[in-house]
Amino acid sequence: MGGNYLTNWVLEGLNVEITPVNEPAVHRLIVMSTITYVLLMSVPFVPGAEIGLGLMMILGPKIAPLVYCSTVLSLLLSFFVGRFIPDQMLINFFHEIRLRKVSALLSELKGLDYQQRFELLIERSPKKWIPFLLKHRYLALMVVINVPGNIMVGGGGGIALTAGMSRLFSPGKFLLTIAIAVSPIPLFLVIFGGNMADWPV
Repeated sequence: MGGNYLTNWVLEGLNVEITPVNEPAVHRLIVMSTITYVLLMSVPFVPGAEIGLGLMMILGPKIAPLVYCSTVLSLLLSFFVGRFIPDQMLINFFHEIRLRKVSALLSELKGLDYQQRFELLIERSPKKWIPFLLKHRYLALMVVINVPGNIMVGGGGGIALTAGMSRLFSPGKFLLTIAIAVSPIPLFLVIFGGNMADWPV
């Protein structure tokens, strides 16, 4: 609820007319909005992406590279937070909320390296589509980041946090994956944004 409130507050603040008189204040607003966007986007189940879209729609294609870099930074932040959460903390958490099977599986995964985790998960997964998703997890990550309504599974921040907690994604490949995954809209605005005013409505 707090994240939604902050998102709406920032979007309302962006709805200002830029004039020579208030330009410094607008610049400060952009900086604060960007910082807020990075923090909110990294939090699971918070629709922070609306701030990025609002910035691009209100301020035009010139702001798209900043929004793009901020999006990548926020998802990378979530990823590393997840990566550094101790396994035992997760085991205890799922045990306390009575998800005993999840807790037991995490206990088995505890202390295993990347390859051992991957092989154990493949072995324990139903022999249908889960092994396919595990083997093509970077492609699956790219798709789910862009699926409309992914807020239901945690949004960008939640997806990145889970990817980090799984220990199945290397930081370098994760960075490359999200850099590609979040690029379509900013890239579209950079290429075609200057001509959007001439498009028929």
